[in-house]
Amino acid sequence: MGFSYNLAIKQINGSFIYQYLWSWTINIDFSLEFGYLIDPLSSIMSILITTIGIIVLMYSDNYMSYDQGYLRFFAYMSFFNTSMLGLVTSSNLIQIHIFWELVGMCSYLLIGFWSTRPLAGSACQKAFVINRVGDFGLLLGILGLYWTTGSLEFRDLFEIVNNLIYNNEVHFLFAILCASLLFLGAVAKSAQFPLHVWLPDAMEGPTPISALIHAATMVAAGIFLVVRLFPLFIVIPYVMNLISLIGIVTLLLGATLALAQGDIKRSLAYSTMSQLGYIMLAPGIGSYRAALFHLITHAYSKALLFLGSGSIINSMEPIVGYSPDKSQNMVLMGGLTKYVPITRTTFLLGTLSLCGIPPLACFWSKDEILIDSWLYSPILAIIAYFTAGLTAFYMFRVYLLTFNGCLRVHFQNYSSTKNSSFCSISLWGKEVCQRDNQHLLLSQINNKVFLFSKYTYKIYDNVINRIRYFPTYFRNKYTYMYPHESDNTVLFPLLVLVVFTLLIGLIGINFDQGVINFDILSKWLTTSTNPFHSNANNSVDWYESLTNAIFSVSIALFGLFIASIFYGSIYSSFQNLNLINSFVKKVPKPKRILLDEIKNVIYNWSYNDGYIDICYTRVLTLGIRGAAKLTQFFDRRIIDGITNRIGVASFFIGEGIKYIGGGRISSYLFLYLSYVSIFLLIFLFFNFF
Repeated sequence: MGFSYNLAIKQINGSFIYQYLWSWTINIDFSLEFGYLIDPLSSIMSILITTIGIIVLMYSDNYMSYDQGYLRFFAYMSFFNTSMLGLVTSSNLIQIHIFWELVGMCSYLLIGFWSTRPLAGSACQKAFVINRVGDFGLLLGILGLYWTTGSLEFRDLFEIVNNLIYNNEVHFLFAILCASLLFLGAVAKSAQFPLHVWLPDAMEGPTPISALIHAATMVAAGIFLVVRLFPLFIVIPYVMNLISLIGIVTLLLGATLALAQGDIKRSLAYSTMSQLGYIMLAPGIGSYRAALFHLITHAYSKALLFLGSGSIINSMEPIVGYSPDKSQNMVLMGGLTKYVPITRTTFLLGTLSLCGIPPLACFWSKDEILIDSWLYSPILAIIAYFTAGLTAFYMFRVYLLTFNGCLRVHFQNYSSTKNSSFCSISLWGKEVCQRDNQHLLLSQINNKVFLFSKYTYKIYDNVINRIRYFPTYFRNKYTYMYPHESDNTVLFPLLVLVVFTLLIGLIGINFDQGVINFDILSKWLTTSTNPFHSNANNSVDWYESLTNAIFSVSIALFGLFIASIFYGSIYSSFQNLNLINSFVKKVPKPKRILLDEIKNVIYNWSYNDGYIDICYTRVLTLGIRGAAKLTQFFDRRIIDGITNRIGVASFFIGEGIKYIGGGRISSYLFLYLSYVSIFLLIFLFFNFF
């Protein structure tokens, strides 16, 4: 980390690029060099990897202290950090591919760290298989470019490809194919649609893994590859349109899938997917600077949220036991503000930053992407602005379900006959408070969850198993196990990330009146291997900046307002829901039924992950199995069947013929001469007549 910051300072002051190469493989027609490349892009990524890496390592010392795989965990983490640093400092494509595969291997090991859990084993296999698809495309793209250009070094590669396309010396469809295959690797690694399905399942790994891999480093590798190859993509407009299209679909899809998640880490995972869509959209519309800016701010804010979720999970374990499906379930949380005040404050700041509330970090970078998208295409901008409102809604929903209201876990004082209240809240705001002899009553209708309906959220078929009682007798007094604040070794990394969340946005602010002119990022990007620096030096005045920000902040505040109505305090939201219900009753019944159906469709779409996994299972998994069974049938019944039937037929023919012979040689000679005479007469007949 120290070296990374030192190199960054030197680049900001002197704007230099350093590259060192040495020969690795030399042949008559082939030469491969290895080395490292230090430019602004690699410097930015190195700072992100090392800074967040060391913070996560400090956090993990306490978080993983109870685990039997403590030493194995840190070995994997160190190997992962090494692979990421090798990836971002690589000087050619084949070297990137080698470290790309090492990063994938480490992610496989870390996601499946708790391999005795079936869900963890399934999650790491899913991540591995889906990334094989992207990595195979990346390898094909690298081989195609080498076959066309004869080089793998970035500078030579960009120059040769540009000249070939400009002089029409390469087929344009082939160039599009190679660039698209390279982009396919980034799609899988950065969880872009349609190869995003591994990211939410990857939350089965330890929470520090989620903070390191799925917030700031591994998922950023795909963004790094796109930005590194930006000079190649920018000369192929069709690929740029593809990048922007995938980015806009991913950011909208991730936001809609995060609306109804009950697991706090899965909600943050879909939030990561949506924000990566923003970052992927930026280079697709030519906004090189905005992509890197949001990559930086989002990395620190999302790492803060993931580590904060780990602190929340730790605080819930004394109540619900060490069980991921319970300790991570927001339905069982609520009212944690008085138990974990420091975690709550840090989580709130990270939430507001991701929502785009000024002056926190993500506001500056997301607002720049929104402005650039409006200049590029109003349609893309409308979707991006709408998703910004959804982001504010679902992120504030996570915060309110976790910290507001009452603790939705049942406690009973055995010294009295009066039970304490149990408050159950559905994911969409329908609240029920029960006092019914230690039993939690939840309506369950065919395993389905409905939006704003009379049915509450289904937790499990046997919901009573979720109720835990912790009466302990000590000095004639009954005490209870409540949520607790984490240790200082967990809180210190959160406070460090809060500082980054508050201040890291200053590196991209640049007002031309001389009042504020930090804009370190533009100086940082002055010199790079990338000759195209869209928006590398975009100074704006105060009036223009405020005008552009008003609309985006208003949308974010509207999302916060809607979330506060549906998921506010457990008591105040009763009144809000009554107001909503009284308003809904005034709506004519046919329209009310239609409105309920629309709400149910939206909720079921989000809760069931957009039915994408189901589609993959039925179309791909079952389709491949069906094709395999058909192939097996053809092989056994047709190919092997013909061969086996010929053998059986030969056997029966031989068995039949052997009884014809009498064992006399004179008879055999007579038959032989008879056949020869017949065939000779036929031959003479056709030749003469």
